[in-house]
Amino acid sequence: MIICITGNGKGKTTSSIGQAIRALGDGKKVLMVQFIKGPWKSGEDLFIEKFGKQISFDIKKTGLGFVGILGDKLPIEEHQKAAKKGVKLAQKEMLSNKWSLLILDEVHNALRLNLLKLSDVLDLISLLPGGMDLILTGRDAPKEIIDLSDIVSEIKEIKHPYMKGQKGEKGVEW
Repeated sequence: MIICITGNGKGKTTSSIGQAIRALGDGKKVLMVQFIKGPWKSGEDLFIEKFGKQISFDIKKTGLGFVGILGDKLPIEEHQKAAKKGVKLAQKEMLSNKWSLLILDEVHNALRLNLLKLSDVLDLISLLPGGMDLILTGRDAPKEIIDLSDIVSEIKEIKHPYMKGQKGEKGVEW
């Protein structure tokens, strides 16, 4: 099953983690490859550090942080190199048959920011083994990924504290 979670609202990663919990409850193994989130620790990272081995859930960060915002001064080429590394890692892990569910977190953002080529992601999707589920998250999912997906959910922003200038809250936003 291929699941696409997109839209401009908060909750795409959170939704994919909810799906991961469902899979884990059914005895499956889950890997999340993050394409944008950088080296800082989010709530999900702290959870995985405490419980990941017990429940067969791992997160691999390949991103270098937000691109071109929040003080990012890295050349775009560094972000592109990291995103390509993420695709290679995802392919290796996908073909290992170790995982039941693979989550490509913020892969749509990596595409929109031109860190990856759509053909790279479509090639990866074409390798999806039978019996493995795939979730792709991020804003602005390309039509080609939407068309390939079995389930597509759009998370729409209606209201958010940052509209009033408030920063993200630890444990809620990250």
